[in-house]
Amino acid sequence: MKSTYQEKLKAGSRMRPIERKQLRRIVSEALTEDLANGDITTNILIQPDLEGKAAVLVKRDGVLAGMDAAKEVFRQVDPSLRFKAVVKDGGKVGKGKVVATIEGKIASMLKAERTALNFLQHLSGIATETARYVEAVTGTKAVITDTRKTIPGLRLLEKYAVRVGGGRNHRLNLGDGVLIKDNHLVVLRSYGVGLGEAVKKARKRAPRTMKVEVEVESVKQAREALSAGADIIMLDNMKLQDMRRVVELVQERALLEASGGITLDNVRSVAETGVDLISVGALTHSAKALDISLEVEPG
Repeated sequence: MKSTYQEKLKAGSRMRPIERKQLRRIVSEALTEDLANGDITTNILIQPDLEGKAAVLVKRDGVLAGMDAAKEVFRQVDPSLRFKAVVKDGGKVGKGKVVATIEGKIASMLKAERTALNFLQHLSGIATETARYVEAVTGTKAVITDTRKTIPGLRLLEKYAVRVGGGRNHRLNLGDGVLIKDNHLVVLRSYGVGLGEAVKKARKRAPRTMKVEVEVESVKQAREALSAGADIIMLDNMKLQDMRRVVELVQERALLEASGGITLDNVRSVAETGVDLISVGALTHSAKALDISLEVEPG
């Protein structure tokens, strides 16, 4: 039971890119948003046949992610542009590092600039933040995972960036696993169904290969979830001493996931309680963009 899910998490750590078709769709929508009415400034001021080159320059230390997305932006704006990645996704970069070069029509570069940088900055920020959390729990058995707290439309790219930073992906969508949360339990309790019964009902009705996870807020609820046969027990905003008690109670009969209020300041302490997973919403919803710019050189 436990090893199967851990294998899934391990597989999720690979920096596999998202499918080309999906990437093209996401980039196309982003360009439609920015170029719906064209680039009036560039069209007015820059000769369409003027050529030159540009460099994508990093201005802060971090982990690079989103190079394929940036390349796809330039390709969709102008297929004749020559984009060369100098650093691959997952590479550690520092201030002043050139990570890509572009050659061709300057007007096309300017039209693609903001959208390409938006992808690179945002995804690199996520990868950088994830790497910090992963480093903070080094030496423990805890695995850092993301959540579904993502920007609508960008989940595939954001979860890819988490993998680039060394983290793992939790559920991709609501159909990717059973997770009984507090609001489910509130509704169920209104007609007499308790936590344990909810777990049993989910296990009976879910596909046989699908794991059943339940969110708990106390040691008592964790005990009930374990007795009902939950595969994964999420310890929501639980105190460290209570987490340790649950770890002792469960004794690896289910996976334990810590969630809620996790920060870089406390993630190490949470990992040292012995939990298996630590899910961090901040990886995607609060990561600071990595400062990256495009430096254009005419001629």
